[in-house]
Amino acid sequence: MKELIAQIEKLKLSMIKSLVDKRILEFKRLGKKPNKEIFKELCFCLLTANFNAERAIVIQTRIDNEFLRLSEKKLAKRLKELGYRFPNTRARYIVAAREYMRNIKQKLDVFDDEECKAREWLVREVLGLGYKEASHFQRNIGYRNLAIIDFHIVDLLVKSKLLKKPKVLNKKTYLHVEKLLKKLGKELNLNLAELDLYLWYLETGKVLK
Repeated sequence: MKELIAQIEKLKLSMIKSLVDKRILEFKRLGKKPNKEIFKELCFCLLTANFNAERAIVIQTRIDNEFLRLSEKKLAKRLKELGYRFPNTRARYIVAAREYMRNIKQKLDVFDDEECKAREWLVREVLGLGYKEASHFQRNIGYRNLAIIDFHIVDLLVKSKLLKKPKVLNKKTYLHVEKLLKKLGKELNLNLAELDLYLWYLETGKVLK
């Protein structure tokens, strides 16, 4: 853990900190936007499952308001034209999620600051959202205390000898890794939203959303 902490502490003293702080502010601002804008971010997070985040950002930008109105068939065609890997399945998920397009903020506000309970609701109610995608969505609209865990993050923790590599990333494993990341964040005086951006920079050299 000491080496990983040292790497992140070094980043906190560099220009990367300003990039992380800027991104966190963008997330906070997005969370205050109208429901339809937040819904488009939910669509982005649905697209990121088993797909490259940078490419998903490009696709989200290109489709934009079409997320709100295209039929499932036309949305699948559009996703395919843009090189998306799972056009039919994700089009189905996005169209199903439109049930919450006009009230997603209100649905989440019911849970106040209970971020884990809000995540459980998202995983249960939004077809295609797992723990990673739900946490990603929540982080991108201003939540701070949920971890976005995939095998890139797992591999980094394994390399740092904080974790033995799990065979599967199920709910039990996810929550276990999240607990480890909370401990790491506490050591660094970072919330999980900030920590994720630093960890992704270590893995990719980029500060993405």
